[in-house]
Amino acid sequence: MYTIETRNLTKRYGKRRGIEDVNLSLEEGEVFGFLGPNGAGKSTTIRLLLDLIRPTRGEIKIFGVSPRLGGADLRKKIGYLPGTLIIEGRQKVGDLLNYFSALRGGVPQDQINDLVERLDLDVNTEVRTLSKGNKQKVGLVQAFMHRPRLLLLDEPTSGLDPLLQRVFLELMNDAKADGSTILISSHVLSEVQHTADRVGVIREGKMIAVERIDDIRTKTVRRVRAFLEKTPNQSLYSNIAGISDLKISDRSLECDYAGNIQPLMRQLLQDGLTDIFCEEPDLESTFFHYYDQEVKGNE
Repeated sequence: MYTIETRNLTKRYGKRRGIEDVNLSLEEGEVFGFLGPNGAGKSTTIRLLLDLIRPTRGEIKIFGVSPRLGGADLRKKIGYLPGTLIIEGRQKVGDLLNYFSALRGGVPQDQINDLVERLDLDVNTEVRTLSKGNKQKVGLVQAFMHRPRLLLLDEPTSGLDPLLQRVFLELMNDAKADGSTILISSHVLSEVQHTADRVGVIREGKMIAVERIDDIRTKTVRRVRAFLEKTPNQSLYSNIAGISDLKISDRSLECDYAGNIQPLMRQLLQDGLTDIFCEEPDLESTFFHYYDQEVKGNE
């Protein structure tokens, strides 16, 4: 049984596009990065999963149950952080967190305290005075406090400084170690590349790609510069799959290389490799360049 499963999930707002025929299948314990530019349909998909809005057509199952029918028993298994968390009022942060705890039937205080400490959140501050970053901390505490089996996180690091972004990644890793399934929506691949098992890209309401992080890395184009004991034979290297922009000079070689680097390494070692440098572009630029080509190929 999948934790999340959608079939042909579609949402339209009159004539305006929301999402169209989105198919997702998330295994239990999987971390899934849901990527795309702002306005692509990420938040719409998450709201549909939570039954905050209803689909135009298609099917949704969360733990094998329709979110429309799951009721409180289903919702207590879910932690949700919206893309824009609106919290106001004169109550103290601690009182608001206790309110969230009560809504979930009571959360052990030590679990709340641990999150508050790790995120450096002042529970004695009035909610109405919180900055965007501190409101985001409150949102993270309420999402993680009951150790849910499913986390739906919409742009979770928005407003967080780099130090707290690292704390967030630690929270993600802890939840993953506990077996939680996590869907993290973002327009920044670097937020998810260290924790996600798979990533999917949505563009203009349609899923254009779903792929494992490890598979994306194998498609990375590296710039390779190698130094050898002898001048290499250009024809030998030109015939190695994945090589492009090959430049040969006296006892050195420079090229772009995509795919498994082992065939290239074998030939370099045969030619007396003395030193090698590999420059890898960041995963984000590689990923979106690759799928830009995929989209153009389907037009």
